[in-house]
Amino acid sequence: MICPTCHNVMIAVEYEKVELDYCTHCSGVWFDSGELELMLELMRLEGSHLSLANISAAPEAKTAGKKRRCPICRQKMKRTTIGQEPEVLIDVCPQGDGLWFDGGEVSQLINQYPEKPGAKPDPQRRVLTFLGDTFKAGNRPG
Repeated sequence: MICPTCHNVMIAVEYEKVELDYCTHCSGVWFDSGELELMLELMRLEGSHLSLANISAAPEAKTAGKKRRCPICRQKMKRTTIGQEPEVLIDVCPQGDGLWFDGGEVSQLINQYPEKPGAKPDPQRRVLTFLGDTFKAGNRPG
């Protein structure tokens, strides 16, 4: 798959049935629609506002800059925000093919899910840890 940002070839990174496309040049990440659903299932967030349908229905963010093209259907993607404080600006395929996170945006979103002190490892934490390690989210304070 070709990166929609820097147009380099991306690599596939797989963890527990979730295969993400990752650009080693700009650190961007592509989530196919099915991959997002698998990730949400592993994280036990099936009813979450982080579904592709809800993200696609969100209003378009007003941003400067050229729109990127979906690496699957080649249509221009819309930019929208997810998360909170700070909101994360991502690109969404209008055909529902998936979501594009620029370098650092996955880690911004991951950092919005705080780790509970003394909590036992669970599927959500394993996935967030994997993503943090893979996409250089860095260590969390405390």
